[in-house]
Amino acid sequence: MRAPLFWGSRLSVLSLALSPLGCLTAYATSRRVCREGLRLNIPVICVGNINAGGTGKTPTVMAVVQLLQALGHAPHIVSRGHGGRLIGPVRVDARVHDASAVGDEPLLLSSFAPVWVSKDRAAGGVAACAAGADVIVLDDGHQNPALVKDLSIVVVDAGRGFGNGLCLPAGPLREPVSAG
Repeated sequence: MRAPLFWGSRLSVLSLALSPLGCLTAYATSRRVCREGLRLNIPVICVGNINAGGTGKTPTVMAVVQLLQALGHAPHIVSRGHGGRLIGPVRVDARVHDASAVGDEPLLLSSFAPVWVSKDRAAGGVAACAAGADVIVLDDGHQNPALVKDLSIVVVDAGRGFGNGLCLPAGPLREPVSAG
């Protein structure tokens, strides 16, 4: 699915008409992310974005995991499992699960490190800790407050940038750039 063309122009009729809804999106996101999350006794590194759609988070997660492994760590990935039906927490096993169960990205990531799919990110983090993780790499959890993050890596598509700088549906942002 392609992004709407008006997301590239702040002065389009549609972006101007939808900007009040974008303000509501920004407000709702700010209210959600200010909640206190669970602090694990291991570091949590979040790879996320503030744009809707793909920005390169999955390759970034792979690179972070490989770097951590090269440094001698045992990272586990926690993902919401977008597109999968399982609620979790469940450890992804490519011999048992398919994309309809856990999502395509968690299935791919499971070839790099243990992956936990959990709609409740805190429960996924707890499961990963219990299974021996010494660091959590949180896939696409920047606006999710369930876990306290020790480091957030915000991935931006260099070609698209932040579009027209407005929040959904007036623009491509999940939250304002200044907040993200």
